[in-house]
Amino acid sequence: MPHDHDPLEEGPALRVRALEALMVDKGLVDPDTLDSIAEYYERETGPRNGAAVVARAWTDPAYKDWLLRDGTAAINAMGFSGFQGEHIRVLENTKAMHHVVVCTLCSCYPWPVLGLPPTWYKSPAYRSRVVREPRVVLAEFGLRLPKDVQVKVWDSTAEIRYLVLPRRPAGTDDRSAEELAGLVTRNGMIGTALV
Repeated sequence: MPHDHDPLEEGPALRVRALEALMVDKGLVDPDTLDSIAEYYERETGPRNGAAVVARAWTDPAYKDWLLRDGTAAINAMGFSGFQGEHIRVLENTKAMHHVVVCTLCSCYPWPVLGLPPTWYKSPAYRSRVVREPRVVLAEFGLRLPKDVQVKVWDSTAEIRYLVLPRRPAGTDDRSAEELAGLVTRNGMIGTALV
């Protein structure tokens, strides 16, 4: 007979919870501090920030030009800054060019606009394979690009992180920036999906 279970009680998540409980019990970590850190990353950073940046670029040509010239300053002007967001370069996808981002050394990632990196972004398989066979990896994400579209892989480092500016979907000229932001996904801003 099948039974319901909490997937958070399995594997690494269970170990994290046990470690957290141990650290709290020993007085090494204040649970309120942990909660505030988690809340910050849930509410103050994350893909919705990046989606707002993308939507503004789609609706404001002057902002888009600035974003492509100086991503860090343009993103900071929207109030999105902080650790792992000190130097962000924005890469524009076009009909002829598709950008995808990886960090081959660890998991450098623009936290202020994308939040914490997904598990797959940190995996050795993604980090090594997307460089060698980007079209194969993108196809595994469900993204099959025409052969005439060039794929360029960008390697984030401790000095610079990248954000992909996806192509604006056709037929969205009448949509507001807020509506457009709702179309933008984290994977679209990494380059492993289209909007």
